[in-house]
Amino acid sequence: MPFPLAHDDPPGLGPYRLLARLGSGGMGTVYLARSPGGRTLALKTMHARIAATTEFRTRFRLEADAARVIGGRYGAQVVEADPLAATPWMATEYVLGPPLDDAVELAGPLSEASVRALGAALCGALGQLHHSDVVHRDLKPSNIMVTAHGPKVIDFGIARALGDDRLTHTGAAVGTPAFMSPEQATGQEHTAAGDVFALAGVLVFAATGRGPFGDGQPADLLYRVRYGEPDLTGTPAALVPVLSRALAKDPAERPSTAELAAQLHDGVGEFADHLPDAVLAEIGRRASEVWQLVPQRLPAPPDGSATVPSAHVPAARGLSRRGLLMAGAGSVLGVA
Repeated sequence: MPFPLAHDDPPGLGPYRLLARLGSGGMGTVYLARSPGGRTLALKTMHARIAATTEFRTRFRLEADAARVIGGRYGAQVVEADPLAATPWMATEYVLGPPLDDAVELAGPLSEASVRALGAALCGALGQLHHSDVVHRDLKPSNIMVTAHGPKVIDFGIARALGDDRLTHTGAAVGTPAFMSPEQATGQEHTAAGDVFALAGVLVFAATGRGPFGDGQPADLLYRVRYGEPDLTGTPAALVPVLSRALAKDPAERPSTAELAAQLHDGVGEFADHLPDAVLAEIGRRASEVWQLVPQRLPAPPDGSATVPSAHVPAARGLSRRGLLMAGAGSVLGVA
């Protein structure tokens, strides 16, 4: 959901004009932007205070490389990136769809058919990465965008090539505790099997509305991930043995992405046909919102203190299930 620009946000980066903020965190800010030709994009930047650090610049470059590896079918297509700029930035397609955690909050736990279709598609996304010897290392509901054409995996901030430990430290756990693999939780090598473990946790969340190891303090979560049994209560019975194997503590016992995909779905039907109506309506609302957006910029605070942008919510407009597919609702490619 777009937010007004802050008073000190730049008017643009590279050739792209900034329209609104999409979010901001410890590493940087993501903007809604537009190209000179009218294409609407998401533009990710790195905060100036960390841009001078070689390690973070390297992470940013690797993130752009990983996003290019996964491509536009399973991720947000990279249009252009400049990791060497004073403010490093990366422009990608603007994905029309909510993150998985928002979709579950909106529509409730997904049906077995939806979870199977989602899981099989995500197996394809991870398989694309693993085929190029890249692991994601932070797969979680907020990093999965649900579109009418299928899920897209985003945020490769800690992705890296298999066997490359230059940006990690032995014994250090990097990632999101609720969806970490046991080996990742102990700072060991996170292989493709670790991504499979995280995917299984994401599918438990999609089916039940909670992760397999609950919530709480990071230390408690890491302990449960390493030693506790996953809680699959509420998971459709037919999915329990499939996801239990993918959540095995021993990486060697987990299925490959290809094996898991075959156990989840036969590939029949359009992805949108498996989505709840509420999620499809949200995709349509976001598709309408981006065309109606009026750029806004917050004034500078009189006392010089920081301001938090307030949400800008344009009017919504519905689209039919088939209309979403015909209109190409996976991403915004241009402005009429």
